[in-house]
Amino acid sequence: MGEVLIMVRDLDDMIAKSGLEEDVRKKFLELLHEFPTAMKVSRSQLSEKDAKALMLAGFLTTATPGWTSSDVYSRPGDGMRGTMTSLNSISKAASGSLAAVGGEGAVHAAGGSGGGVKGPGFGEYSLALPTTGTFLKLLANARAHLLSLLSKSKFCEVPESLLRQRWDGGIAADDPASAARHSRGEFGVLPGRTRKWKQFHGMSFEWILGECVGAGMLEVFDTRSIGRGVRAL
Repeated sequence: MGEVLIMVRDLDDMIAKSGLEEDVRKKFLELLHEFPTAMKVSRSQLSEKDAKALMLAGFLTTATPGWTSSDVYSRPGDGMRGTMTSLNSISKAASGSLAAVGGEGAVHAAGGSGGGVKGPGFGEYSLALPTTGTFLKLLANARAHLLSLLSKSKFCEVPESLLRQRWDGGIAADDPASAARHSRGEFGVLPGRTRKWKQFHGMSFEWILGECVGAGMLEVFDTRSIGRGVRAL
């Protein structure tokens, strides 16, 4: 999570209008153009002063351990998260083999790098775009919350309707049972008091479910009896 696609000319224009000092802008642009596929830069490539200015402008963040091409074949689930490799070909490969997770170098073949600028220094900075931090934090928390709701069920598997109810905070739905409770004056929890609205600003269940499925964290399947089900991967 956190990878962003942006045109080079748009990024160059954003940096030019950022208000950074001329020498800092020049050094940063040269570094980006020298390593166009890098997602991280070594601390040795930038002075502490320049790095601080870039972090304040929103173009760098402190790197945290994450998923890279070095562990593309560590687990089948991870192998599918960062690539666009055909699931049909993966499903036919022997379990535990490189082919089962897209093959060695699958991330690079899919258009990413998964690595960073190499240097002799210690530690790295992650490349970033200004104003995206708030959104990514919201997304990370929403993913974690949905997975926590799923983990409440045995085997981390649950009907989609029940998971939706948990995400919505158990508020009244548009069904006969809810209408009957409403007629008796049983209003239950108000929408504005649920975590969906207080913490996630009304993020819809459909959106976060699609996000987690696309990230390879969940899968949706047909139960053949009670509609669709959701399970953790």
